[in-house]
Amino acid sequence: MAEKPWGGRFADQTDRRVEQFTESISFDRRLFEHDIRGSIVHARMLARVGLISEAECEQIVQGLSEIRAEIADGLFHFSIEKEDIHMHIESALIARLGDVGRKLHTARSRNDQVSTDVRLWTRDAIDAIDDRLIELQRAFLHLADRHADLILPGYTHLQRAQPVLTAHYALAYVEKLARDRDRLADARRRLNLLPLGAAALAGTTLPIDRAFVAEELGFAGVAANSLDISSDRDFLVETVFCLTLIAEHLSGWAEEWILWSTQEFNFLTLPDAVCTGSSIMPQKKNPDVLELIRGRTARVVGSLQTLLVLIKGLPLAYNRDLQEDKLPLFDAVDTVTSCLELASVVVSGARLNRERIASRLDEGFLDATTLMEYLILKGVPQRTGHEVVGKLVSLCESRSCRLADLSLADFQAACPAIAEDVVHSLGVANAVKAFRSYGSTAPDQVQSQLAEWRTRLS
Repeated sequence: MAEKPWGGRFADQTDRRVEQFTESISFDRRLFEHDIRGSIVHARMLARVGLISEAECEQIVQGLSEIRAEIADGLFHFSIEKEDIHMHIESALIARLGDVGRKLHTARSRNDQVSTDVRLWTRDAIDAIDDRLIELQRAFLHLADRHADLILPGYTHLQRAQPVLTAHYALAYVEKLARDRDRLADARRRLNLLPLGAAALAGTTLPIDRAFVAEELGFAGVAANSLDISSDRDFLVETVFCLTLIAEHLSGWAEEWILWSTQEFNFLTLPDAVCTGSSIMPQKKNPDVLELIRGRTARVVGSLQTLLVLIKGLPLAYNRDLQEDKLPLFDAVDTVTSCLELASVVVSGARLNRERIASRLDEGFLDATTLMEYLILKGVPQRTGHEVVGKLVSLCESRSCRLADLSLADFQAACPAIAEDVVHSLGVANAVKAFRSYGSTAPDQVQSQLAEWRTRLS
């Protein structure tokens, strides 16, 4: 058992099936950059406090740098016997440096080491995803600018409800993505504490300098309780929860645009580059990217569920169960990253069919609520106005006409408070102009929001 770093108290070789069952190198090799980065700073700290010499530190740093280059170039040999990325790197260092390499693990455990690696990796992943979110926000902002004057039917219950400006619609997703960014930033703040120095669970008797390591690795501070930090995976659950909400937002948007790209809606045309065809029906143009964005949300939700169940009932300090935290993390990050990347391509390349949209704006009585609010301004109680307009809509349906097609006599028969100025509240364009509340689809409100977002995303 001499080849195992923990093999001193064992007499028998590890069963090959156990090695296969317990290995994590097949997936945690992705942490090699962060493991080596943390190890280099750890070595410098050991030299700083006198636990190794400066010469030994330089040998260790040089050796780790060479190992990092070998892994990056695909020249490094991985095997399940060495279990994980930490033992692979340490074993390679010992093979190069002998006893000097054996000193690297002074004052640390794989427990605090892996926690540090995963925090570093997750922090970088959050920063990269934030960049993708900004890119998608800008794509929606450009969509808003391209179609600032285009009116869309707004829906509730997938039934036509009220008119909205396309820019207002696009900015709704900019706002959603802004909340996603805020949540990730908040999660990043909580994960950005250094675990290294907690050792196995109780800390160490050696004179280490955790503050130095934290500063060198860009952590905002040092975790205060070694027992807590060695087992804490709250930051992973929180991060994947944030990713789940991003995926859910993308899924809802994808569903809308799948509907909008059908011949029944025909509101938009998707770029050929993000669609595929049918193996049997030559006319088909399928929105497969949008369907897969919608479908892969299930994977991200599953990753969150996995982590929640994984940590349920775990006692304090490290347990081997936590080896299983990386697969759902990696998959959630990979899935959301690829979905965001392609979402930006879809939003940037899609073409809104302006004439088709405009040709159907008169359908669905999108100005009905505006007419009701006109009555409120005339002193009619809201519930009474609601009933009056409902009856007028029913009258229009019986005549197959619009509210704007009714005569003044028709209006006054329904409610004497209606005057000639009602024409300024009828029709989709007038309905949009009538809005005035903050945050509404009123043209001046939308222009103000557009200006603010151009500044924020510049």
